[in-house]
Amino acid sequence: METIQDLGAYTFKALLRNSLRKFENRPALSLVNGKAITYRELANGVEKTAKIFARLGLKVGAKIAIWGTGRPEWGQCYFAIVNYGMIAVPLLPDFSDTEVDSILEHCGVDALVIEERLYNRIVKSSTKLPPIIIKLENSAEVSSILKGEFLYGEDFLLPNIEVQEDDTASIIYTSGTTGRSKGVELSHKNLVWTAIQGQTMHRVNKMDRTLSFLPLSHVYEFTIGFTMQMLNGSCVYYLGKPPVVSALLPAFAKIQPTIICSVPLVIEKIYKNKVLPAFTKNAFIKFLYKIRVIQILLHRIAGKQLKKTFGGHVVFFGIGGAKLDPIVERFLKDSTFAYAIGYGLTETSPLLAGSGPKITLPGTIGVVLDGVEMQILDPDSKTGIGEVVVKGPNVMKGYYKDLELTKKAFTTKDDSCGEGWFKTGDLGILKKQRGLVRLSLKGRSKNMILGPSGENIYPEEIEFVLNQHPLVAESLVVEDDNGLVALVQVDEEKLNQEAEKRVRTNDLKDVVQKTQEKIQRDIAYQREVILNEIQFFVNSRVNKNSRIGKIKTISEFEKTASQKIKRYLYDLRTKVKNISKKPPK
Repeated sequence: METIQDLGAYTFKALLRNSLRKFENRPALSLVNGKAITYRELANGVEKTAKIFARLGLKVGAKIAIWGTGRPEWGQCYFAIVNYGMIAVPLLPDFSDTEVDSILEHCGVDALVIEERLYNRIVKSSTKLPPIIIKLENSAEVSSILKGEFLYGEDFLLPNIEVQEDDTASIIYTSGTTGRSKGVELSHKNLVWTAIQGQTMHRVNKMDRTLSFLPLSHVYEFTIGFTMQMLNGSCVYYLGKPPVVSALLPAFAKIQPTIICSVPLVIEKIYKNKVLPAFTKNAFIKFLYKIRVIQILLHRIAGKQLKKTFGGHVVFFGIGGAKLDPIVERFLKDSTFAYAIGYGLTETSPLLAGSGPKITLPGTIGVVLDGVEMQILDPDSKTGIGEVVVKGPNVMKGYYKDLELTKKAFTTKDDSCGEGWFKTGDLGILKKQRGLVRLSLKGRSKNMILGPSGENIYPEEIEFVLNQHPLVAESLVVEDDNGLVALVQVDEEKLNQEAEKRVRTNDLKDVVQKTQEKIQRDIAYQREVILNEIQFFVNSRVNKNSRIGKIKTISEFEKTASQKIKRYLYDLRTKVKNISKKPPK
Protein backbone atom coordinates (compact mmCIF):
# COMPACT_ATOMS: atom_id res chain seq x y z
CA MET A 1 0.00 0.00 0.00
CA GLU A 2 1.60 3.23 -1.17
CA THR A 3 1.10 6.40 0.88
CA ILE A 4 1.89 10.10 0.62
CA GLN A 5 5.09 9.33 2.51
CA ASP A 6 6.19 7.17 -0.41
CA LEU A 7 5.27 9.75 -3.04
CA GLY A 8 6.27 12.93 -1.25
CA ALA A 9 3.61 14.96 -3.08
CA TYR A 10 0.10 14.51 -4.43
CA THR A 11 1.11 14.77 -8.09
CA PHE A 12 1.15 12.35 -11.01
CA LYS A 13 4.83 13.10 -11.50
CA ALA A 14 5.60 11.93 -7.96
CA LEU A 15 3.35 8.91 -8.43
CA LEU A 16 5.08 7.71 -11.60
CA ARG A 17 8.53 8.37 -10.15
CA ASN A 18 7.69 6.25 -7.08
CA SER A 19 6.21 3.42 -9.16
CA LEU A 20 9.25 3.40 -11.45
CA ARG A 21 11.54 3.12 -8.42
CA LYS A 22 9.59 0.23 -6.85
CA PHE A 23 8.08 -1.64 -9.80
CA GLU A 24 10.48 -0.90 -12.68
CA ASN A 25 10.36 -4.35 -14.28
CA ARG A 26 6.78 -5.23 -13.41
CA PRO A 27 4.14 -5.22 -16.20
CA ALA A 28 2.12 -1.99 -16.20
CA LEU A 29 -0.20 -1.71 -19.21
CA SER A 30 -1.31 -4.06 -21.96
CA LEU A 31 -4.00 -4.94 -24.45
CA VAL A 32 -5.65 -8.29 -23.70
CA ASN A 33 -4.12 -9.79 -26.82
CA GLY A 34 -0.92 -7.77 -26.73
CA LYS A 35 2.40 -7.66 -24.90
CA ALA A 36 2.53 -5.75 -21.63
CA ILE A 37 4.86 -2.78 -21.25
CA THR A 38 6.76 -2.51 -17.97
CA TYR A 39 6.82 0.52 -15.70
CA ARG A 40 10.26 1.34 -17.12
CA GLU A 41 8.90 1.17 -20.67
CA LEU A 42 5.91 3.26 -19.62
CA ALA A 43 8.19 5.96 -18.18
CA ASN A 44 10.31 5.94 -21.35
CA GLY A 45 7.19 6.25 -23.49
CA VAL A 46 5.96 9.13 -21.36
CA GLU A 47 9.21 11.01 -21.95
CA LYS A 48 9.12 10.36 -25.72
CA THR A 49 5.52 11.55 -25.93
CA ALA A 50 6.29 14.66 -23.88
CA LYS A 51 9.17 15.45 -26.28
CA ILE A 52 6.76 15.28 -29.21
CA PHE A 53 4.44 17.72 -27.44
CA ALA A 54 7.35 20.07 -26.72
CA ARG A 55 8.74 19.83 -30.27
CA LEU A 56 5.29 20.82 -31.52
CA GLY A 57 5.45 23.98 -29.43
CA LEU A 58 3.12 22.87 -26.62
CA LYS A 59 4.17 24.42 -23.32
CA VAL A 60 3.19 24.53 -19.65
CA GLY A 61 -0.53 25.25 -19.38
CA ALA A 62 -1.39 23.92 -22.84
CA LYS A 63 -4.65 21.96 -22.98
CA ILE A 64 -4.47 18.62 -24.78
CA ALA A 65 -7.61 16.59 -25.41
CA ILE A 66 -7.48 12.77 -25.46
CA TRP A 67 -10.25 11.12 -27.46
CA GLY A 68 -10.19 7.37 -27.67
CA THR A 69 -10.95 4.05 -26.02
CA GLY A 70 -8.87 2.49 -23.27
CA ARG A 71 -5.43 1.30 -24.35
CA PRO A 72 -1.84 1.58 -23.01
CA GLU A 73 -1.13 4.70 -25.09
CA TRP A 74 -4.01 6.53 -23.37
CA GLY A 75 -2.32 6.38 -19.95
CA GLN A 76 1.07 7.11 -21.48
CA CYS A 77 -0.31 10.28 -23.10
CA TYR A 78 -2.00 11.34 -19.88
CA PHE A 79 1.21 11.09 -17.85
CA ALA A 80 3.11 12.96 -20.58
CA ILE A 81 0.59 15.79 -20.49
CA VAL A 82 0.21 16.33 -16.75
CA ASN A 83 3.80 15.50 -15.70
CA TYR A 84 5.09 18.32 -17.86
CA GLY A 85 2.73 21.00 -16.64
CA MET A 86 0.02 20.70 -19.28
CA ILE A 87 -3.69 19.94 -18.81
CA ALA A 88 -5.49 16.84 -20.06
CA VAL A 89 -9.03 17.10 -21.44
CA PRO A 90 -10.38 13.52 -21.64
CA LEU A 91 -13.28 13.02 -24.07
CA LEU A 92 -15.74 10.15 -23.91
CA PRO A 93 -15.51 7.84 -26.96
CA ASP A 94 -19.26 8.04 -27.52
CA PHE A 95 -19.43 11.84 -27.58
CA SER A 96 -21.09 13.07 -30.75
CA ASP A 97 -19.20 15.24 -33.22
CA THR A 98 -21.29 18.19 -32.08
CA GLU A 99 -20.41 17.60 -28.43
CA VAL A 100 -16.72 17.32 -29.25
CA ASP A 101 -16.78 20.52 -31.28
CA SER A 102 -18.51 22.34 -28.42
CA ILE A 103 -15.96 21.13 -25.87
CA LEU A 104 -12.93 21.91 -28.04
CA GLU A 105 -14.22 25.42 -28.54
CA HIS A 106 -15.27 26.07 -24.93
CA CYS A 107 -12.04 24.71 -23.47
CA GLY A 108 -9.74 26.27 -26.02
CA VAL A 109 -7.87 23.04 -26.68
CA ASP A 110 -4.35 23.44 -28.15
CA ALA A 111 -3.91 19.88 -29.40
CA LEU A 112 -5.88 16.69 -29.85
CA VAL A 113 -4.63 13.13 -29.33
CA ILE A 114 -7.15 10.96 -31.12
CA GLU A 115 -7.86 7.35 -31.99
CA GLU A 116 -7.56 6.89 -35.75
CA ARG A 117 -11.12 5.64 -36.30
CA LEU A 118 -12.50 8.69 -34.52
CA TYR A 119 -10.20 10.99 -36.48
CA ASN A 120 -11.47 9.55 -39.75
CA ARG A 121 -15.00 10.31 -38.58
CA ILE A 122 -14.64 13.82 -37.22
CA VAL A 123 -12.17 15.28 -39.71
CA LYS A 124 -14.93 15.32 -42.32
CA SER A 125 -17.42 17.25 -40.20
CA SER A 126 -15.60 19.33 -37.58
CA THR A 127 -14.68 22.97 -37.96
CA LYS A 128 -13.25 23.27 -34.45
CA LEU A 129 -10.22 20.96 -34.65
CA PRO A 130 -7.05 22.38 -33.09
CA PRO A 131 -3.95 22.95 -35.27
CA ILE A 132 -2.10 19.96 -33.77
CA ILE A 133 -3.48 16.43 -34.00
CA ILE A 134 -1.63 13.30 -32.85
CA LYS A 135 -2.56 9.68 -33.40
CA LEU A 136 -3.29 7.89 -30.12
CA GLU A 137 -2.42 4.34 -31.20
CA ASN A 138 1.32 5.04 -31.41
CA SER A 139 1.75 8.39 -29.72
CA ALA A 140 5.43 7.92 -28.81
CA GLU A 141 6.49 7.61 -32.44
CA VAL A 142 7.24 10.48 -34.80
CA SER A 143 5.13 8.79 -37.50
CA SER A 144 2.05 9.33 -35.34
CA ILE A 145 1.83 13.01 -36.25
CA LEU A 146 -1.15 13.65 -38.50
CA LYS A 147 -0.80 17.44 -38.55
CA GLY A 148 1.69 19.93 -37.15
CA GLU A 149 5.37 20.81 -37.57
CA PHE A 150 8.28 20.02 -35.26
CA LEU A 151 9.98 23.06 -33.75
CA TYR A 152 13.03 21.29 -32.32
CA GLY A 153 15.48 18.62 -33.38
CA GLU A 154 15.82 15.03 -32.18
CA ASP A 155 18.29 16.01 -29.45
CA PHE A 156 15.84 18.35 -27.76
CA LEU A 157 15.99 18.05 -23.94
CA LEU A 158 12.82 18.40 -21.92
CA PRO A 159 12.83 21.16 -19.32
CA ASN A 160 12.49 20.16 -15.68
CA ILE A 161 8.91 21.20 -14.89
CA GLU A 162 7.97 21.54 -11.22
CA VAL A 163 4.39 20.35 -10.99
CA GLN A 164 2.41 21.59 -7.99
CA GLU A 165 -0.36 19.71 -6.17
CA ASP A 166 -2.91 22.43 -6.91
CA ASP A 167 -2.09 22.57 -10.62
CA THR A 168 -5.00 21.53 -12.83
CA ALA A 169 -4.48 18.00 -14.14
CA SER A 170 -7.80 17.38 -15.92
CA ILE A 171 -10.79 19.28 -17.23
CA ILE A 172 -13.48 16.64 -17.56
CA TYR A 173 -16.61 17.33 -19.56
CA THR A 174 -19.69 15.23 -19.07
CA SER A 175 -23.17 15.60 -20.46
CA GLY A 176 -24.30 13.78 -17.31
CA THR A 177 -28.04 13.36 -16.71
CA THR A 178 -28.94 17.03 -16.37
CA GLY A 179 -28.42 18.11 -19.94
CA ARG A 180 -25.81 20.79 -19.33
CA SER A 181 -22.25 19.90 -20.27
CA LYS A 182 -19.78 21.25 -17.70
CA GLY A 183 -15.99 21.27 -17.56
CA VAL A 184 -15.01 19.93 -14.14
CA GLU A 185 -11.55 21.19 -13.21
CA LEU A 186 -9.61 18.67 -11.11
CA SER A 187 -6.14 19.17 -9.65
CA HIS A 188 -3.29 16.69 -9.26
CA LYS A 189 -4.11 16.50 -5.57
CA ASN A 190 -7.82 15.90 -6.16
CA LEU A 191 -7.10 12.76 -8.19
CA VAL A 192 -3.95 11.36 -6.56
CA TRP A 193 -5.29 11.93 -3.03
CA THR A 194 -8.46 10.02 -3.92
CA ALA A 195 -6.44 7.11 -5.33
CA ILE A 196 -4.36 6.92 -2.15
CA GLN A 197 -7.37 7.18 0.17
CA GLY A 198 -9.28 4.62 -1.86
CA GLN A 199 -6.88 2.01 -0.51
CA THR A 200 -8.61 2.28 2.86
CA MET A 201 -11.52 0.44 1.22
CA HIS A 202 -9.41 -2.04 -0.72
CA ARG A 203 -5.65 -2.51 -0.92
CA VAL A 204 -4.07 -3.04 -4.32
CA ASN A 205 -0.69 -4.72 -4.76
CA LYS A 206 1.81 -5.40 -7.53
CA MET A 207 0.43 -8.88 -8.17
CA ASP A 208 -3.05 -7.59 -9.06
CA ARG A 209 -4.43 -7.75 -12.59
CA THR A 210 -7.16 -5.36 -13.72
CA LEU A 211 -9.33 -5.84 -16.78
CA SER A 212 -10.48 -2.41 -17.93
CA PHE A 213 -13.50 -2.00 -20.22
CA LEU A 214 -15.04 1.29 -19.04
CA PRO A 215 -13.99 4.61 -20.65
CA LEU A 216 -10.78 6.04 -19.16
CA SER A 217 -12.27 9.49 -19.74
CA HIS A 218 -14.80 8.66 -17.00
CA VAL A 219 -13.28 9.66 -13.66
CA TYR A 220 -14.45 6.47 -11.91
CA GLU A 221 -12.47 4.19 -14.23
CA PHE A 222 -9.59 6.66 -14.37
CA THR A 223 -9.11 7.03 -10.60
CA ILE A 224 -9.92 3.50 -9.41
CA GLY A 225 -9.12 1.44 -12.50
CA PHE A 226 -6.00 3.33 -13.59
CA THR A 227 -4.46 5.74 -11.07
CA MET A 228 -4.85 3.44 -8.06
CA GLN A 229 -3.37 0.58 -10.08
CA MET A 230 -0.39 2.63 -11.32
CA LEU A 231 0.16 3.77 -7.72
CA ASN A 232 0.63 0.19 -6.51
CA GLY A 233 2.40 -1.58 -9.37
CA SER A 234 -0.63 -3.44 -10.65
CA CYS A 235 -1.05 -4.34 -14.33
CA VAL A 236 -4.03 -3.02 -16.30
CA TYR A 237 -5.28 -4.92 -19.35
CA TYR A 238 -7.49 -3.21 -21.93
CA LEU A 239 -10.09 -4.94 -24.03
CA GLY A 240 -9.22 -2.95 -27.15
CA LYS A 241 -12.71 -3.42 -28.59
CA PRO A 242 -16.34 -2.71 -27.61
CA PRO A 243 -17.28 -4.44 -24.29
CA VAL A 244 -19.77 -6.93 -25.69
CA VAL A 245 -20.23 -10.37 -24.16
CA SER A 246 -18.43 -12.14 -27.01
CA ALA A 247 -15.31 -10.07 -26.29
CA LEU A 248 -15.51 -9.92 -22.50
CA LEU A 249 -15.89 -13.62 -21.70
CA PRO A 250 -12.69 -14.76 -23.47
CA ALA A 251 -10.83 -11.79 -21.94
CA PHE A 252 -11.93 -12.74 -18.42
CA ALA A 253 -10.81 -16.32 -19.03
CA LYS A 254 -7.42 -15.27 -20.41
CA ILE A 255 -6.47 -12.49 -17.97
CA GLN A 256 -8.15 -13.95 -14.87
CA PRO A 257 -8.37 -10.46 -13.33
CA THR A 258 -8.29 -9.89 -9.59
CA ILE A 259 -9.81 -6.41 -9.90
CA ILE A 260 -12.71 -5.28 -12.08
CA CYS A 261 -14.43 -1.89 -12.16
CA SER A 262 -17.95 -2.12 -13.49
CA VAL A 263 -21.33 -0.39 -13.56
CA PRO A 264 -24.59 -1.85 -12.16
CA LEU A 265 -26.01 -2.59 -15.60
CA VAL A 266 -23.45 -5.35 -16.24
CA ILE A 267 -24.21 -7.40 -13.14
CA GLU A 268 -27.95 -6.63 -13.27
CA LYS A 269 -28.21 -8.05 -16.79
CA ILE A 270 -26.35 -11.20 -15.76
CA TYR A 271 -28.69 -11.66 -12.82
CA LYS A 272 -31.86 -11.02 -14.80
CA ASN A 273 -30.94 -12.97 -17.94
CA LYS A 274 -28.92 -15.86 -16.49
CA VAL A 275 -29.33 -16.27 -12.73
CA LEU A 276 -33.03 -15.57 -12.12
CA PRO A 277 -34.35 -17.73 -15.01
CA ALA A 278 -32.46 -20.70 -13.58
CA PHE A 279 -34.36 -20.30 -10.28
CA THR A 280 -37.78 -19.95 -11.92
CA LYS A 281 -37.56 -22.41 -14.81
CA ASN A 282 -40.17 -24.75 -13.32
CA ALA A 283 -42.86 -24.58 -10.63
CA PHE A 284 -41.00 -26.77 -8.12
CA ILE A 285 -37.71 -24.81 -8.15
CA LYS A 286 -39.70 -21.57 -8.14
CA PHE A 287 -41.50 -22.73 -4.99
CA LEU A 288 -38.24 -23.73 -3.27
CA TYR A 289 -36.64 -20.43 -4.24
CA LYS A 290 -39.19 -18.56 -2.11
CA ILE A 291 -37.86 -20.29 1.02
CA ARG A 292 -35.15 -17.98 2.36
CA VAL A 293 -32.76 -20.71 3.57
CA ILE A 294 -32.90 -22.54 0.26
CA GLN A 295 -32.66 -19.24 -1.62
CA ILE A 296 -29.34 -18.48 0.10
CA LEU A 297 -28.06 -21.96 -0.76
CA LEU A 298 -29.01 -21.52 -4.42
CA HIS A 299 -27.37 -18.10 -4.44
CA ARG A 300 -24.14 -19.63 -3.09
CA ILE A 301 -24.13 -22.19 -5.90
CA ALA A 302 -24.79 -19.50 -8.51
CA GLY A 303 -22.08 -17.31 -6.97
CA LYS A 304 -19.43 -19.93 -7.63
CA GLN A 305 -20.37 -20.01 -11.29
CA LEU A 306 -20.44 -16.20 -11.39
CA LYS A 307 -16.88 -16.05 -10.09
CA LYS A 308 -15.80 -18.50 -12.81
CA THR A 309 -17.48 -16.29 -15.42
CA PHE A 310 -15.16 -13.45 -14.42
CA GLY A 311 -12.04 -15.61 -14.56
CA GLY A 312 -12.12 -17.26 -11.14
CA HIS A 313 -9.73 -14.91 -9.29
CA VAL A 314 -11.74 -11.74 -8.61
CA VAL A 315 -11.16 -10.28 -5.14
CA PHE A 316 -12.62 -6.85 -5.90
CA PHE A 317 -15.57 -6.29 -8.21
CA GLY A 318 -16.23 -2.57 -7.92
CA ILE A 319 -19.69 -1.28 -8.76
CA GLY A 320 -20.16 2.46 -9.22
CA GLY A 321 -21.54 5.13 -11.52
CA ALA A 322 -25.18 4.46 -10.61
CA LYS A 323 -27.24 2.83 -7.87
CA LEU A 324 -27.34 -0.96 -7.76
CA ASP A 325 -30.68 -2.78 -7.73
CA PRO A 326 -31.25 -3.93 -4.09
CA ILE A 327 -32.46 -7.38 -5.15
CA VAL A 328 -29.36 -7.95 -7.25
CA GLU A 329 -27.20 -6.78 -4.36
CA ARG A 330 -28.94 -9.23 -2.02
CA PHE A 331 -28.02 -12.01 -4.45
CA LEU A 332 -24.38 -10.87 -4.54
CA LYS A 333 -24.21 -10.75 -0.75
CA ASP A 334 -25.79 -14.18 -0.35
CA SER A 335 -23.43 -15.65 -2.94
CA THR A 336 -20.34 -14.27 -1.08
CA PHE A 337 -19.24 -12.70 -4.38
CA ALA A 338 -16.46 -10.13 -3.77
CA TYR A 339 -18.39 -7.06 -4.83
CA ALA A 340 -17.74 -3.53 -3.58
CA ILE A 341 -19.91 -0.42 -3.72
CA GLY A 342 -18.66 3.10 -4.38
CA TYR A 343 -20.36 6.49 -4.57
CA GLY A 344 -19.15 9.81 -5.85
CA LEU A 345 -19.26 12.35 -8.65
CA THR A 346 -16.92 13.71 -11.28
CA GLU A 347 -16.71 16.83 -9.11
CA THR A 348 -15.29 14.74 -6.23
CA SER A 349 -12.67 12.78 -8.20
CA PRO A 350 -14.97 10.68 -7.67
CA LEU A 351 -14.98 8.64 -4.43
CA LEU A 352 -16.94 9.92 -1.41
CA ALA A 353 -18.19 6.79 0.30
CA GLY A 354 -18.28 3.05 -0.20
CA SER A 355 -17.81 -0.45 1.08
CA GLY A 356 -15.03 -2.91 0.38
CA PRO A 357 -16.03 -6.54 -0.22
CA LYS A 358 -15.87 -7.41 3.50
CA ILE A 359 -18.26 -4.74 4.79
CA THR A 360 -20.96 -4.38 2.14
CA LEU A 361 -24.50 -4.13 3.49
CA PRO A 362 -27.35 -4.36 0.94
CA GLY A 363 -29.34 -1.17 0.67
CA THR A 364 -26.49 1.08 1.79
CA ILE A 365 -23.52 2.68 0.07
CA GLY A 366 -21.18 2.34 3.04
CA VAL A 367 -18.82 4.43 5.11
CA VAL A 368 -17.56 7.90 4.25
CA LEU A 369 -14.05 7.91 2.78
CA ASP A 370 -11.34 8.76 5.30
CA GLY A 371 -10.52 12.46 5.03
CA VAL A 372 -13.92 13.42 3.59
CA GLU A 373 -16.45 15.34 5.67
CA MET A 374 -20.12 14.66 4.95
CA GLN A 375 -23.37 16.16 6.20
CA ILE A 376 -27.05 15.94 5.33
CA LEU A 377 -28.34 19.38 4.40
CA ASP A 378 -31.80 20.28 5.74
CA PRO A 379 -32.82 16.71 6.68
CA ASP A 380 -36.51 15.85 6.79
CA SER A 381 -37.71 15.89 10.40
CA LYS A 382 -39.42 12.50 10.02
CA THR A 383 -37.16 10.52 7.68
CA GLY A 384 -33.77 12.21 8.14
CA ILE A 385 -33.39 12.38 4.36
CA GLY A 386 -31.76 15.47 2.89
CA GLU A 387 -29.16 16.55 0.33
CA VAL A 388 -25.68 15.08 0.75
CA VAL A 389 -23.02 17.81 1.06
CA VAL A 390 -19.28 17.22 1.40
CA LYS A 391 -15.87 18.76 1.98
CA GLY A 392 -12.48 17.21 1.28
CA PRO A 393 -9.22 17.29 -0.71
CA ASN A 394 -10.96 15.51 -3.57
CA VAL A 395 -13.54 18.25 -4.24
CA MET A 396 -13.01 20.01 -7.58
CA LYS A 397 -11.41 23.39 -8.11
CA GLY A 398 -14.57 24.47 -9.93
CA TYR A 399 -16.32 24.46 -13.29
CA TYR A 400 -13.99 25.73 -16.00
CA LYS A 401 -14.86 29.24 -17.17
CA ASP A 402 -18.10 29.24 -15.16
CA LEU A 403 -17.76 31.11 -11.87
CA GLU A 404 -21.52 31.49 -11.46
CA LEU A 405 -22.17 27.76 -11.78
CA THR A 406 -19.28 27.03 -9.42
CA LYS A 407 -20.76 29.32 -6.76
CA LYS A 408 -24.14 27.61 -7.06
CA ALA A 409 -22.48 24.22 -6.47
CA PHE A 410 -21.44 25.14 -2.92
CA THR A 411 -23.37 26.13 0.18
CA THR A 412 -23.33 29.68 1.52
CA LYS A 413 -23.15 31.07 5.05
CA ASP A 414 -26.96 31.17 5.11
CA ASP A 415 -27.25 27.38 4.75
CA SER A 416 -27.80 25.28 7.86
CA CYS A 417 -24.37 23.59 7.54
CA GLY A 418 -22.44 26.78 6.83
CA GLU A 419 -20.57 27.75 3.68
CA GLY A 420 -18.11 25.90 1.48
CA TRP A 421 -19.79 22.48 1.31
CA PHE A 422 -20.16 20.93 -2.14
CA LYS A 423 -23.78 20.11 -2.91
CA THR A 424 -23.95 16.68 -4.55
CA GLY A 425 -27.59 16.94 -5.62
CA ASP A 426 -28.15 13.45 -4.17
CA LEU A 427 -30.67 12.72 -1.43
CA GLY A 428 -29.43 10.48 1.36
CA ILE A 429 -29.30 9.63 5.01
CA LEU A 430 -26.42 8.83 7.39
CA LYS A 431 -27.28 6.12 9.89
CA LYS A 432 -25.37 3.77 12.17
CA GLN A 433 -25.78 0.16 11.07
CA ARG A 434 -23.78 -2.86 12.22
CA GLY A 435 -21.35 -0.68 14.12
CA LEU A 436 -20.59 1.72 11.24
CA VAL A 437 -22.13 5.02 10.17
CA ARG A 438 -23.25 4.29 6.63
CA LEU A 439 -24.61 6.41 3.81
CA SER A 440 -27.80 5.35 2.05
CA LEU A 441 -29.07 7.14 -1.06
CA LYS A 442 -32.66 7.80 -2.08
CA GLY A 443 -32.14 9.44 -5.46
CA ARG A 444 -31.38 12.78 -7.06
CA SER A 445 -32.96 15.86 -5.50
CA LYS A 446 -33.89 17.10 -8.98
CA ASN A 447 -35.65 13.79 -9.72
CA MET A 448 -37.81 13.79 -6.59
CA ILE A 449 -41.49 14.24 -7.39
CA LEU A 450 -43.80 16.12 -5.05
CA GLY A 451 -47.08 14.23 -4.77
CA PRO A 452 -50.54 15.83 -4.73
CA SER A 453 -50.64 15.71 -0.93
CA GLY A 454 -47.12 17.06 -0.50
CA GLU A 455 -45.46 13.64 -0.10
CA ASN A 456 -41.96 12.98 -1.46
CA ILE A 457 -41.89 10.37 -4.24
CA TYR A 458 -38.54 8.90 -5.26
CA PRO A 459 -38.84 7.59 -8.84
CA GLU A 460 -35.68 5.48 -8.53
CA GLU A 461 -37.39 3.28 -5.94
CA ILE A 462 -40.36 2.64 -8.26
CA GLU A 463 -37.97 1.87 -11.12
CA PHE A 464 -36.22 -0.78 -9.04
CA VAL A 465 -39.57 -2.57 -8.67
CA LEU A 466 -40.43 -2.19 -12.35
CA ASN A 467 -37.11 -3.63 -13.40
CA GLN A 468 -37.85 -6.84 -11.52
CA HIS A 469 -40.53 -7.76 -14.04
CA PRO A 470 -39.06 -10.36 -16.42
CA LEU A 471 -40.23 -8.46 -19.50
CA VAL A 472 -38.85 -5.07 -18.46
CA ALA A 473 -35.32 -4.33 -19.65
CA GLU A 474 -35.14 -0.81 -18.19
CA SER A 475 -37.53 1.86 -16.98
CA LEU A 476 -37.89 5.50 -16.07
CA VAL A 477 -40.63 7.01 -13.90
CA VAL A 478 -41.64 10.57 -14.71
CA GLU A 479 -44.77 12.67 -14.29
CA ASP A 480 -47.21 14.29 -16.64
CA ASP A 481 -50.19 16.53 -15.91
CA ASN A 482 -52.22 13.57 -14.62
CA GLY A 483 -49.69 11.80 -12.40
CA LEU A 484 -46.91 9.21 -12.60
CA VAL A 485 -45.96 7.58 -15.87
CA ALA A 486 -43.62 4.63 -16.37
CA LEU A 487 -41.51 4.75 -19.52
CA VAL A 488 -40.58 1.13 -20.17
CA GLN A 489 -38.08 -0.46 -22.50
CA VAL A 490 -39.41 -3.98 -22.86
CA ASP A 491 -37.60 -7.11 -23.94
CA GLU A 492 -39.21 -7.28 -27.38
CA GLU A 493 -38.33 -10.90 -28.03
CA LYS A 494 -39.75 -12.13 -24.73
CA LEU A 495 -42.84 -9.92 -25.04
CA ASN A 496 -43.67 -11.22 -28.52
CA GLN A 497 -43.08 -14.83 -27.46
CA GLU A 498 -45.41 -14.46 -24.48
CA ALA A 499 -48.11 -12.72 -26.55
CA GLU A 500 -47.95 -15.38 -29.29
CA LYS A 501 -48.04 -18.14 -26.70
CA ARG A 502 -51.23 -16.73 -25.19
CA VAL A 503 -52.93 -16.35 -28.58
CA ARG A 504 -52.18 -19.91 -29.60
CA THR A 505 -53.14 -21.31 -26.18
CA ASN A 506 -56.46 -19.43 -26.09
CA ASP A 507 -57.43 -20.45 -29.65
CA LEU A 508 -55.77 -23.82 -29.95
CA LYS A 509 -58.69 -25.47 -31.77
CA ASP A 510 -59.31 -22.96 -34.54
CA VAL A 511 -55.93 -21.24 -34.87
CA VAL A 512 -55.41 -22.98 -38.20
CA GLN A 513 -58.55 -21.38 -39.67
CA LYS A 514 -57.55 -17.87 -38.52
CA THR A 515 -56.10 -15.47 -40.99
CA GLN A 516 -52.63 -14.15 -40.39
CA GLU A 517 -54.11 -10.66 -40.02
CA LYS A 518 -56.44 -11.81 -37.24
CA ILE A 519 -53.57 -13.55 -35.44
CA GLN A 520 -51.50 -10.37 -35.53
CA ARG A 521 -54.42 -8.36 -34.12
CA ASP A 522 -54.79 -10.86 -31.30
CA ILE A 523 -51.05 -10.71 -30.58
CA ALA A 524 -51.20 -6.90 -30.44
CA TYR A 525 -54.12 -7.16 -28.01
CA GLN A 526 -52.19 -9.58 -25.79
CA ARG A 527 -49.24 -7.17 -25.75
CA GLU A 528 -51.61 -4.51 -24.36
CA VAL A 529 -52.82 -6.98 -21.74
CA ILE A 530 -49.26 -7.79 -20.71
CA LEU A 531 -48.40 -4.09 -20.33
CA ASN A 532 -51.43 -3.70 -18.06
CA GLU A 533 -50.13 -6.64 -16.04
CA ILE A 534 -46.76 -4.87 -15.68
CA GLN A 535 -48.62 -1.85 -14.31
CA PHE A 536 -50.44 -4.06 -11.80
CA PHE A 537 -47.13 -5.74 -10.94
CA VAL A 538 -45.51 -2.49 -9.85
CA ASN A 539 -48.58 -0.92 -8.24
CA SER A 540 -49.13 -3.95 -6.03
CA ARG A 541 -45.60 -3.61 -4.68
CA VAL A 542 -45.31 0.12 -3.94
CA ASN A 543 -47.16 2.44 -1.57
CA LYS A 544 -50.30 4.20 -2.81
CA ASN A 545 -48.48 7.50 -3.39
CA SER A 546 -46.02 5.80 -5.74
CA ARG A 547 -48.50 3.99 -7.99
CA ILE A 548 -48.15 4.69 -11.69
CA GLY A 549 -51.13 5.81 -13.78
CA LYS A 550 -49.97 4.57 -17.16
CA ILE A 551 -47.18 2.81 -19.02
CA LYS A 552 -45.60 4.02 -22.24
CA THR A 553 -43.07 2.00 -24.19
CA ILE A 554 -39.79 3.34 -25.47
CA SER A 555 -37.50 1.85 -28.09
CA GLU A 556 -34.18 2.53 -26.35
CA PHE A 557 -32.96 4.94 -23.66
CA GLU A 558 -30.08 7.30 -24.31
CA LYS A 559 -27.41 6.97 -21.62
CA THR A 560 -24.30 8.50 -20.14
CA ALA A 561 -20.89 6.78 -20.06
CA SER A 562 -21.73 5.20 -16.70
CA GLN A 563 -24.93 3.80 -18.25
CA LYS A 564 -27.29 6.13 -16.43
CA ILE A 565 -30.35 7.17 -18.42
CA LYS A 566 -30.29 10.80 -19.50
CA ARG A 567 -33.45 11.76 -17.63
CA TYR A 568 -33.60 15.28 -18.98
CA LEU A 569 -34.41 13.91 -22.44
CA TYR A 570 -37.60 12.26 -21.22
CA ASP A 571 -39.58 15.03 -19.52
CA LEU A 572 -43.17 14.45 -20.62
CA ARG A 573 -44.02 18.07 -19.93
CA THR A 574 -41.43 19.32 -22.43
CA LYS A 575 -39.55 17.21 -24.97
CA VAL A 576 -39.98 13.45 -25.27
CA LYS A 577 -37.81 11.09 -27.32
CA ASN A 578 -38.70 7.72 -28.91
CA ILE A 579 -41.90 7.25 -26.90
CA SER A 580 -45.00 5.61 -28.32
CA LYS A 581 -48.44 5.45 -26.74
CA LYS A 582 -48.92 1.95 -28.08
CA PRO A 583 -46.54 -0.99 -27.74
CA PRO A 584 -44.11 -1.27 -30.67
CA LYS A 585 -44.94 -4.05 -33.11
